[in-house]
Amino acid sequence: MTRADEPRARTKSRVSGIPCSGSLPPLAHSHYTQFCSLPIAQHPRSGLEILDLRHFTSADLRPLLEDEVKVWANLLCWDYTGSAEMILRYMDAKFLPGYAAVSRGKVFGYSFFVYENNKGVIGDLFVRDGENGAQDANQQGVERRLLMHVIETLQQSPGIHRIEAQLLAHEAGAASQPFLDQGFSRHARLFMALPLSAAQESAASLAPEIEIRRWTEADYQPSASVITAAYRDHVDSEINDQYRTLSGSLRFLNNIVRFPGCGTFDPESSFVAISRRSQTLAGVILCSRVRHDVGHVTQICVLPEYRSHGLGKALLAATVHNLKQRKFSTLSLTVTEDNVRAVELYKHLGFETRRVFDAFVWEG
Repeated sequence: MTRADEPRARTKSRVSGIPCSGSLPPLAHSHYTQFCSLPIAQHPRSGLEILDLRHFTSADLRPLLEDEVKVWANLLCWDYTGSAEMILRYMDAKFLPGYAAVSRGKVFGYSFFVYENNKGVIGDLFVRDGENGAQDANQQGVERRLLMHVIETLQQSPGIHRIEAQLLAHEAGAASQPFLDQGFSRHARLFMALPLSAAQESAASLAPEIEIRRWTEADYQPSASVITAAYRDHVDSEINDQYRTLSGSLRFLNNIVRFPGCGTFDPESSFVAISRRSQTLAGVILCSRVRHDVGHVTQICVLPEYRSHGLGKALLAATVHNLKQRKFSTLSLTVTEDNVRAVELYKHLGFETRRVFDAFVWEG
């Protein structure tokens, strides 16, 4: 999520962010043994069943995930292979709670979730188009049924008081009804992309006391501190509660840097803004490689006291320059639709809106 160059007076409508739709926190399953699947749901005429995902192996799910990899490539220029392989490893370890849509013995849809302390995170939803084995069970109908099972399971899980979901590969509204029916709040987001061949590079005007340099491992803890401070009392921390605490921000960074759910972390195109006077971080931009030639901004934020000074623009310029030098074709990011100031900045820099998707939050 981004908090770059917002005005000092913060409003709750100003949000932007990155969903890690396919991310799997490292074995964050403290409630795993409490997951009891709902009774088997079977369509009365078609033989369509909604079954516990743990009944299946990676071999059962691989053909479906291969189709999903193609969808992500076509829609988002995103190589979903790393996420898919991680999902399959979790499948074989029987660590992945969720549900599968099955017809004629074949899995043609699934949704999974993970537990993180008192929170459930819906990690993915995918149904193969045109193959459901039922005359009256269309793709959206199967998606609704999968989501209803996932949401009900999470809401009935002991100790779960919060559920989050971000469905990057679904158009806004396409899968919203099960969430809205259960009282989730909804936030529209934009997926934006910048064709780097047409990106205009211009030197950002910065105060002499600010230095932009490449992100290093030594910036790990300071970056988490910047993230926590940047999102304090902001709606982004309502969408992703990891931002509310330093420990949560460290978990967020761990998922971004160590795991492939949001692509492969690219330290070469990640930068920090340093105050020369205090030698502390004032801002950070983190970028991942989601295809061999596509970068994705997973985080950009600036401390409140340094906003409105062009730091966000300077950090983006550093990432763009680095990726262009390395012959990348595209840089993408996400931003909340209501964050008009950030959307206008990205448009000014050449970013184009490629799709609108939803984020959902439920507080029990």
